[in-house]
Amino acid sequence: MEDYFGSTRFLLIFALIIMVGVITVSMVGMGIQEEVKGMAKPTLLFLMLFTSTGKLFSFVQFIGFFGPLIGIILGFDAISRERSQRTLSKLISQPIYRDSVINGKFLAGVVTISIVLVAIVLIISGLGIRLIGVVPGQEELLRLAVYVIASVLYISFWLGISILFSVVFRSTATSALASLALWIFFSFFVSLGAGVVADAVAPINQGGPSGGINVAMVEKHEMVQRVASYFSPMSLYSDTTTTILDPMRKTTKLVMLMGPLERLSLSRFQSPLPFLQSFFIVIWPMIAIVAITFLCFGICYFAFMRQEIRTI
Repeated sequence: MEDYFGSTRFLLIFALIIMVGVITVSMVGMGIQEEVKGMAKPTLLFLMLFTSTGKLFSFVQFIGFFGPLIGIILGFDAISRERSQRTLSKLISQPIYRDSVINGKFLAGVVTISIVLVAIVLIISGLGIRLIGVVPGQEELLRLAVYVIASVLYISFWLGISILFSVVFRSTATSALASLALWIFFSFFVSLGAGVVADAVAPINQGGPSGGINVAMVEKHEMVQRVASYFSPMSLYSDTTTTILDPMRKTTKLVMLMGPLERLSLSRFQSPLPFLQSFFIVIWPMIAIVAITFLCFGICYFAFMRQEIRTI
């Protein structure tokens, strides 16, 4: 943990995330403050600080897209740097178990990620309380806790990926490039590929019996695209966070999402889901995130334990 917190690149990326998060939430908070001026404030208004988009994106979208960089930065040289500096063989020669090295690297990274996310969420919460004048209740705190846990697991997956490449590749630059290439692939190409697969399996340009849109084909198209997009951990994380932070969202299979003002107006006519029901909706994407995180670290652990480390 001292290596992580003392590195310059970590301090820079942490400062950048705090700066972007605070600016985004400030713009969202001031917009909400203007919209609800002179009217009764909804009970779940506080969560809109994290889900509402400002000029560009929301805080949840920002973490979903740039959060993997935290894991990549922490782990891309975890083992390759020790090997290039010839300290790995000296570390192994000490009276410690070999698996303690890889376990310590991963667990220290997870703890560091947890501290960073909790600190950012607390800073944004304090800023949001001052801007909109709404104190979060137990319901909001539980939803934020699930969001933080899901975010830690999601970034930990990328930490395991970067440590795995650090074990497999001896060059630090190759490990970093491989991690970034995989991040770009999951960020852009999986979603594009999901759209291509959906268009090939269930094209929606076919008209129905009356020449209109075939509703059944549209539903099949969306289902195929969603299933194909689940090969990316970003889709699992996005469905988990947007559903748990939006009490008005009854399912993860929405074809069209509403904006913050529409959700605010609709909340007057619909009752939000309780926390437990929202949690049951997102429990299987969270289980999938946990599974791929442990699978990735398991492969990393197996590769490191089987790898030859020369003492010379």
